Amino acid sequence: MSAKPARLAAQQSPTEREHERILASYGGAYDDPRLENLITKTVNRLVAASDRPDLSYKVTILNSGAVNAFALPTGQLYVTRGLIALASDTSELSSVLSHEMAHVLAKHAAIREDQAKRAALVTRVVKEMGNDPDITALALAKTKLTMASFSRSQEFEADGIGVGISARAHFDPFGAARFLTAMERNAALKAGRTSIDPRSQDFLSSHPATPERVQNAQAIARQFSSPQNSERDHDAYLAAIDNLVYGEDPSEGFVRGRRFLHPKLGFTFQAPNGYTLDNTAQAVIGVRNGGDQAMRFDVVRVPAEQSLGDYLNSGWMENVDKASTEQLTINGFPAASVTARGDQWQFRVYALRFGSDVYRFIFASRQKNLESEQNAKDTIKSFRRLTLEEIQAARPLRIKIVAVQSGDTVESLSRRMGGVDHPEQRFRMLNGLDATGKVKPGEQVKIVVD
Repeated sequence: MSAKPARLAAQQSPTEREHERILASYGGAYDDPRLENLITKTVNRLVAASDRPDLSYKVTILNSGAVNAFALPTGQLYVTRGLIALASDTSELSSVLSHEMAHVLAKHAAIREDQAKRAALVTRVVKEMGNDPDITALALAKTKLTMASFSRSQEFEADGIGVGISARAHFDPFGAARFLTAMERNAALKAGRTSIDPRSQDFLSSHPATPERVQNAQAIARQFSSPQNSERDHDAYLAAIDNLVYGEDPSEGFVRGRRFLHPKLGFTFQAPNGYTLDNTAQAVIGVRNGGDQAMRFDVVRVPAEQSLGDYLNSGWMENVDKASTEQLTINGFPAASVTARGDQWQFRVYALRFGSDVYRFIFASRQKNLESEQNAKDTIKSFRRLTLEEIQAARPLRIKIVAVQSGDTVESLSRRMGGVDHPEQRFRMLNGLDATGKVKPGEQVKIVVD
């Protein structure tokens, strides 16, 4: 969670503003000369093998544990360190980079921008058409379906172009199918942890379902498969990602179990039993197993002269019960609380002033009861300053490359993983091993250490 929203210079070009927005959303750029050198060499090989060797690309590694990559029409490519950690060899990384290059080559990014502008215009016009909700909903749905089907076809086309580029650059063309499978496993592991997958895909998703893409990528790869284009570059890739930060960067706050810690800002709090926390660029999101309770923690701008009770009743949230306003002190910090009602959720909201910042806790429950109220109270009461020892001890998880020794097993290596949930499943996912896969003495594997 970032402490403050980024401020962009008015003199910047649209591309520069978009670049700054992306950096702000993904924790800034990740500085690692070894990785940058690997990616530069890979991109140069891919460009030379593409239909437009005259085009140039600039790749930015984003300091985010999310698994993501995307492109701007100008040839700006972005890949997160979370994606780099998930890939197992250079051919898998090349499949991602060539896929994003394909979006640029096919002008998908530029077309998508134009489609977005048209959709926004349609939405605005439709909303002004009158008071018939059925007509309005139908028109908007048709617009979304058009956008979605366009994006789905883009992804399949980019997969096809990208696999071809990778193969002609003499990378293993099956790298795309392997990495798409790893992404599917990563999403499933995250969904299993939270019980609710925030990225669950429906028919309107802008990406095809991953199993479809895996089958498509495998079919395309078979057309290019030959001994000349089967390079995976496994060991060199693992050497380049050794010591890579894994998961969240403590400078933006991080989750350990039910606790959220922000060493840079100097505070911590703990979510109730049964909650899983997810630290995003905008907020810390918590969901209880079963999905009947949730919470959001973020930072808001409140003038120093405005009371926290006045802020909570200032209209940013609907259906607030002003009579419920309470002025509080939480571990020495001024705070205030209100309740609010929605169609399906009951809310308890806290605002707490910590130094010059105001932090907001929003607790939502399907049904207001003693348990949900106690969960909210316990969480807000757990908010406190970090000790100097806790700040000094806060360090990121990292990828460590180790050689498998005689007697090592998946189970024994998984027990060396620190700071992660489901260590054996995560070990298998990170190393491309299925449920029955085994490790062999002498091979290099990834583990996560703290």
